[in-house]
Amino acid sequence: MSDGGRRVVVTGIGLMTAIGQGAAQTWENLLAGRSGIGPLKAYDPAPLRTGIGAEIHDFDPTEWAKRRTLRMLCRGDQLALAGATLALRDAGLDDVGDLGHRSGLFLGSNKEMPRMDELIAQLQAVRAPDGTPDLHKLGQSASSVVAPLFFVEGLQPAAGFHISEKYGIRGANSYFAGTADSGAMAIGRAMRTIRRGEADVIVAGGYDDATGWWAMSKMDGLGVLSTRTELGAEAFRPFDRDRSGSVFGEGAALLVLEDREHALARGAHVYAEVTGFGSGNDCVRPPSPQARARGLARAIGRALTDSGNGFADGGYIAAHGCATRQGDASETLALHDALGTSAKAALISSVKPQTGHLVGGAGALNAAVAALALDSGVVPATQNLHNPADDCDLDYVPLTPRETRPGNALALARGLEGQAVAIAMERS
Repeated sequence: MSDGGRRVVVTGIGLMTAIGQGAAQTWENLLAGRSGIGPLKAYDPAPLRTGIGAEIHDFDPTEWAKRRTLRMLCRGDQLALAGATLALRDAGLDDVGDLGHRSGLFLGSNKEMPRMDELIAQLQAVRAPDGTPDLHKLGQSASSVVAPLFFVEGLQPAAGFHISEKYGIRGANSYFAGTADSGAMAIGRAMRTIRRGEADVIVAGGYDDATGWWAMSKMDGLGVLSTRTELGAEAFRPFDRDRSGSVFGEGAALLVLEDREHALARGAHVYAEVTGFGSGNDCVRPPSPQARARGLARAIGRALTDSGNGFADGGYIAAHGCATRQGDASETLALHDALGTSAKAALISSVKPQTGHLVGGAGALNAAVAALALDSGVVPATQNLHNPADDCDLDYVPLTPRETRPGNALALARGLEGQAVAIAMERS
């Protein structure tokens, strides 16, 4: 435990994933080895090299917001609102009403644009006879072509407004744009905010609609996604010699972080204590990582220094595990560099083969998984790890969960832009 200020604990976990709505259902399916990866059904993926993903097929946004609100929410924002609701419900704070100025909201996502469906349809009206865009015509008719709420729903932190409005969260807040690092960064910064005494309760985490057409079309050509569509759920193989890249998933992972004394005073269940946070950067041109993932190694070192403790043998690490050749190999080297001999004694796994890579929500999901592992005493497995690669020589817990009751944990996240985040936790 760090002596840098107030102690921070996790009292609520809200998960929306392809294998479960809520922390309990997602955790049960993780331990049972179930995967949400399958053929993409929301649109025709034929033009893409990757035709699989982890979609949430039974998500009903009207369960989480009124139709008037949903008009201003993109898919990812809807998932964020659901995740925040589930997290506050899990913490016993969803019916408090106005959480007030001592509450905060820290979010991360890879959101880049509003819903494009209606705009694309309307843009047909401003084509010239030869099929090219008629900008003069667009200027004359823009007010009818572009919906009034188009730019409002496209705001990157739009989910922050709707979550704070619903629960009266009026204190410290921030939004982090990025990939897997963004949601983890939100949690780390939220922890620091509570530790400094600026808030008592903060909802923090990440979300993304990464299986949508726009995200998939952008990433499909970068070489980070598996093209082994014919393998279905078996295509995502972190740390395996046959790994071929990531498979995206949509979802949200939000945590309720709370001052420990505040949580104990109201009788809240404590999943784990968040003791440290660190970040670093590879400083190389994406999408290829630095060979030894120096940004991740530094993030791990800073998180452990921040916690005031080293990493105990037998601790759990929720790995980034993106299943790219360079990504998994460099992550392994970073763990060796940051942990030394303790790396060989660590239990390490990636849950992405089951939930898909949640992109903006991936790092936050790892934080949730780390807290759940500490609370339950069970370490989830890395599914599809049949033949560990020679350059991934650590214990990546293949195929079967282990009941080991780890005392501490690290949650890792690596962003496409080279940013890395590590969050340290201890069993409460």
